[in-house]
Amino acid sequence: MSIFPKIKEHISDVLYIWRHEMAQVFKDEGVLIFLVLVPLGYPLLYSWIYNNETLIETPVAVVDQSHSSLSRQFIKDCDATPDVQVKYYAEDLDDARSLVSRQLVKGIYLIPSDFAERINRGEQATVSVYCDMSLMLAYKAVYQTAVVEATRLGAGLMIKKAGNFSKREDAITAQPMLVEGVTMFNPSGGYGSCVLPAVLMIILQQALALGIGMAAGTTRERNRNGHLIPDDDPHYRGAYRIVWGKALCYGMIGAVAAAYLSMAVPRMFSFPQLADGWTLLLMLLPYTMASIFFGLAMSCLVRYRENVMLLMVFISVPLLFMTGISWPQHNIPSYWQGISWLFPSTFGVRAYIRINSMGASFSQILPEIRYLWIQAAAYLGLACIVYRYQFQLAKKDSE
Repeated sequence: MSIFPKIKEHISDVLYIWRHEMAQVFKDEGVLIFLVLVPLGYPLLYSWIYNNETLIETPVAVVDQSHSSLSRQFIKDCDATPDVQVKYYAEDLDDARSLVSRQLVKGIYLIPSDFAERINRGEQATVSVYCDMSLMLAYKAVYQTAVVEATRLGAGLMIKKAGNFSKREDAITAQPMLVEGVTMFNPSGGYGSCVLPAVLMIILQQALALGIGMAAGTTRERNRNGHLIPDDDPHYRGAYRIVWGKALCYGMIGAVAAAYLSMAVPRMFSFPQLADGWTLLLMLLPYTMASIFFGLAMSCLVRYRENVMLLMVFISVPLLFMTGISWPQHNIPSYWQGISWLFPSTFGVRAYIRINSMGASFSQILPEIRYLWIQAAAYLGLACIVYRYQFQLAKKDSE
């Protein structure tokens, strides 16, 4: 019967640490920003920026050095598309660049002086395309319009020289093989539907890690000896109690943030939502736990509140690339893939994209789920080791 008072004591300490940690979160403005305002505001900002998915009437400048009927036809065809609007005619490339620098246009079409001559001689002509790379949607509209219209102009020239006798022959000459492009898992072909779901999962991990790290830095700054455990608090008397008490606090906050990021934001901005509730829950549970224990384990590296910014904020973009969403996974070097396995976002993003954007079933994301549970267990053990060491240091100093 002596085991029950011991269990009661453990539970009492865990609940006390949970209440204490929760109170500290809502008293600390910096921690509150990372754990509440960042998950709430960042997704809305990014989703709003890319909510249009595609741009229409993107302004471009044209430098026509050919002054031929063919160059004018190319310019007219580009201007007739819904994606591009020829806004200015520039004298030279420097003049066009000044228009880009003043944000009056998003791209430049440079048609060289020998454009028509080379075409009439049966040689390959070029059109140089310069794009403003600060916005990927603008780059896509300007570049793809030039490619499509150049291909169409070339097909028309081929038909004229072929000497065909029927429209069927003309169609075969222009396009010998009919290729029908189907945009899989992204019907709109937009940047938002492709990348934003991955960004939402990375925001969840980074917000938890930043909030936990800043809270750890605050505790170190307040304690006389700079430990992660408060001085002279009898409830902080075991690594497992401390870790689980903190995990309960951040788990409650993380659960709300995960539900908001995975269900509310995609619904507000019409992103793909193919996952059923249970599959999404079974995926978010290990991902949120792995992110929390990852943050608790990494908190040992935070000496001051500001350190966590240096540790976590600047790796957000590399983490997005290493997931294989915005950069092909098979083109990522093996050593970088090995590094990516240390972060829960790698497997969390892949699993979320597959179930929510591609309609995968739970059995099809089992490898990612297993890796997430392994990470959660590994970082739980590492966090316990960190806090056991901190507990022993605090105990030694108190003696």
